[in-house]
Amino acid sequence: MNIKILGSGCKKCLALEDNVKAAVEAAGMEAEIEKVTDIVEMARYGIMSTPGLVIDEQVASTGKVLSVTQIAEHLARITLQ
Repeated sequence: MNIKILGSGCKKCLALEDNVKAAVEAAGMEAEIEKVTDIVEMARYGIMSTPGLVIDEQVASTGKVLSVTQIAEHLARITLQ
């Protein structure tokens, strides 16, 4: 599984990254977590408001810090597809 945190590295982006790590760990999953700070790459995903969360090339969230529980729900949905 590949998870991308899209944003400039602001406080919200860092909080989202921490929550993603906690959700992945709690689920006992293996995931590659990447930080994407390049504006051009963010635009490719249609992200206009950061932080953005992309899981296996699917945009899961933009413009907010999801809780660990919310991220776990996205991870479960994507792994069931």
